[in-house]
Amino acid sequence: MTDPATTPPSLQVAGLAYAYPDGHQALFGVDLTVARGERVALLGPNGAGKTTLVLHLNGILTAGAGTVTVAGLPVAKARLAEIRRRVGIVFQDPDDQLFMPTVREDVAFGPAAAGLRGPELEERVRRALERVGMAEFADRPPHHLSFGQRRRVAVATVLAMEPEILVLDEPSSNLDPASRRELADILRSLEVTVLMVTHDLPYALELCPRSVVLSGGVIAADGGTQELLCDEELMREHRLELPFGFDPRSVTVPVR
Repeated sequence: MTDPATTPPSLQVAGLAYAYPDGHQALFGVDLTVARGERVALLGPNGAGKTTLVLHLNGILTAGAGTVTVAGLPVAKARLAEIRRRVGIVFQDPDDQLFMPTVREDVAFGPAAAGLRGPELEERVRRALERVGMAEFADRPPHHLSFGQRRRVAVATVLAMEPEILVLDEPSSNLDPASRRELADILRSLEVTVLMVTHDLPYALELCPRSVVLSGGVIAADGGTQELLCDEELMREHRLELPFGFDPRSVTVPVR
């Protein structure tokens, strides 16, 4: 059994600052720690720096200042292959991730590129598809699936790499209510650290006990999701708005 006291956090960001080549400063010193197994929502208005932060987690962007560490491993050029295995990003549009003739081949692509072959690869694919409830669709072309099914397959492509952190970019967007609920059930069942970037505040409340508000390139708030969503002044200041009629105080939030 792993001892939480001696296990490094899944993610540790310290003093992260970044300016784009055109001079636009997107991050001004972000500090964030996410413990192993936590589900954390990353909230904030458009232009807050959320995408910029996420792109640092697997080395797509290189910090101008500060550090990013994944499971005790600093994000650096020499370690990018391992970092990108540990940090799995599920894009907002699943069609950005699915490009092979069949679901099975899409899910196998990452592990095969990492050198996995034979029965071990087949077992990795089978497990990933079972975890998202898509095993029976393994031989289907992805473009024959519904949008919600394609999103679940996109999650499976990342799970097949056995990541430390699952990063989800607007996971509930364009889903019908049933698909939204099915994805929520899947995410709750996963024994993996989750960082969920979302404007869907009820979904954040449903799935993530903790939320972080990024605004103007800094962490403006970090706490229990229900507590933050009930802070009307905080919400107004950072352009976060709940759907009409939704009261976070009325929701019984599950512990996990």
